[in-house]
Amino acid sequence: MLLPLRTNIQCRRTPYANYGLILANVVIYLVSYQVHAEPITGTIEVLRPWAQQFELVPEQPELWQFVTYAFLHGGLMHIIGNMLFLYIFGNNVNDKLGHIAYISFYLGGAVFSGVGHSLLNSAPALGASGAVAAVTGAYLVLFPQSLITVLYWFIFIGTIEIPAIYFIGIKLILVDNVISRYTPHVAYDAHLAGYAFGIIATLGFLAVGLLGGSNFDLWAVIKRWNRRRQYREAVASGYDPFTGRSGVKKVKAREVKTAASEREDPKITELRAQIGERMRERKLGQAADLYVELMKLDRQQVLPRQQLLDVANQLAGDKRHAEAAAAYEQFLEHYGNYEYVGEVELMVGLLYSRYLDKPRAALKHLRAAGEKLSDAAQLKMCREEISRLEGSG
Repeated sequence: MLLPLRTNIQCRRTPYANYGLILANVVIYLVSYQVHAEPITGTIEVLRPWAQQFELVPEQPELWQFVTYAFLHGGLMHIIGNMLFLYIFGNNVNDKLGHIAYISFYLGGAVFSGVGHSLLNSAPALGASGAVAAVTGAYLVLFPQSLITVLYWFIFIGTIEIPAIYFIGIKLILVDNVISRYTPHVAYDAHLAGYAFGIIATLGFLAVGLLGGSNFDLWAVIKRWNRRRQYREAVASGYDPFTGRSGVKKVKAREVKTAASEREDPKITELRAQIGERMRERKLGQAADLYVELMKLDRQQVLPRQQLLDVANQLAGDKRHAEAAAAYEQFLEHYGNYEYVGEVELMVGLLYSRYLDKPRAALKHLRAAGEKLSDAAQLKMCREEISRLEGSG
């Protein structure tokens, strides 16, 4: 059994819309749920008589049922499971989309999953799982490389961090809803329709620019893969990317990667591997030392985003202020689209201001941070530091 507990993505703003949806689901559950036997047929029902008209009945559906069914639940574990997933994945999607767009997206997911269920099933449906699946699919697109802390219990009980693309893509979608369709009275097709809506709609929003992307969302990953594919095909066909001429000796696509790797200094390759290993072992101090050594060899080397940020934070915590500032500067140069770049700008600005006596560089970063920060306390700190530097100048 695998149960998600949290993600490693922090919200920039309080996800009030998601909290409101969770509250609405809980309140409606409390007023609508009642296990009882129908007096005439003896059939066991889980909803009060007035609430039964709001279930989705595929054979004779009413339009409103494609929304109302998503706020009804058939038991305590049913609503707890749905609200847990909505809380874990919905907070970050709410933060990314904004409140109005998030609520609209959630309701759209409910409608689409209801349509998917109705096309393939005749049994009535209730529950937020289709809408929650849409939100989870959106999370997969927006944060595919984020880590999800998962509780597992088989013979042993413990926790493990799994990348979102594997946990959601393989465990939640493929295993739970395609391979293991054994549990009765589960609307698997509604789940799959919800995931499809969440993934396709979010990719579409990113592709047309309705939603601001990053270098690490699934759309950016797809575009990078496509560029690499086109490059390999061009080189393999005899195109020389350095001269722009065709007709040069053709090489196999796999040789492109091999030739590039052979040109890299073995010492650099070893250092990068050691940094990755220390990161996995959470030995951040050693990883930071190795990073400083790597920079002495080649300042053009860039670590993956989270590794570089962890190293910069470690250097700052160790009071290695100049090295920390340089690491943050490299992070801003290469990962300027990071969601919380305002906090990084604030950090490097404070380093320049308080420890390195570089007021001009500090003001540059603090002013950039002031335009991007949303947290009130951080914004206040930023403005106070700017006022102090301008006053002393």
